[in-house]
Amino acid sequence: MNNIEDEWVSEFLENSIFRLDEGTRMIKISLDSVSESNIWKKPNDSSNSIGNQILHICGNMTQYIIASLGEQDDYRKRDEEFSINGGLTKTQLIQKLENTVKKARLVLNGCNKRQLIKKREVQGFTLSGIGIVIHAVEHYSYHTGQIAFWTKLMTNKDLGFYDGRDLNIKNEL
Repeated sequence: MNNIEDEWVSEFLENSIFRLDEGTRMIKISLDSVSESNIWKKPNDSSNSIGNQILHICGNMTQYIIASLGEQDDYRKRDEEFSINGGLTKTQLIQKLENTVKKARLVLNGCNKRQLIKKREVQGFTLSGIGIVIHAVEHYSYHTGQIAFWTKLMTNKDLGFYDGRDLNIKNEL
C-alpha cells in the first residue's frame, strides 16, 4: 500500500473503533441508571429487554467482525439472544459487552486493505470488509439508541452522555 492508502485504512478503522467505544460508554451509562430488576424488563411483547439487546449486539459483532472479518468459525445462535429472559446481571452483561468489543478491536486493529476489500457472505448478504465494519458499527449504534431510549422511559432522566461538552459549537471552515 502507498501512504495515502495506509492513512485511509488507518483512519477508517480508528474511527470505527471510536464509534464502538462511544456505544460502549453510552450503554454503560444507561445500565448504571437502571435497576438490576429492570435489565430484563420488556416494554411490550414486540420489544426486547436491555439484556436481550446487549446479547444481540454481542452476537452480531461476533458474527460480523470477529468471525467473518477475523476469519474465524461462526457459532452464533441468533434466536437465543432474544429468548433469554434473565440469568445475567448488569455486571456480567457489561463484561460480556466489553470482552466482545475488545475482541472486535483486535480484529479491526489487525485489518489490512486486502481484508477490507475481500467479499464475504454474512447472514446471506455479500459484503466487503468495509461493508461488514459499517454494518457492525451502525448496528451497534442503532441498538445503543434503543437501550438509551428504553432507559430514559424507565427512569425519566437525562443520561448526560455529553455532559461538560458544548454541542452548540459551530463548525469551523
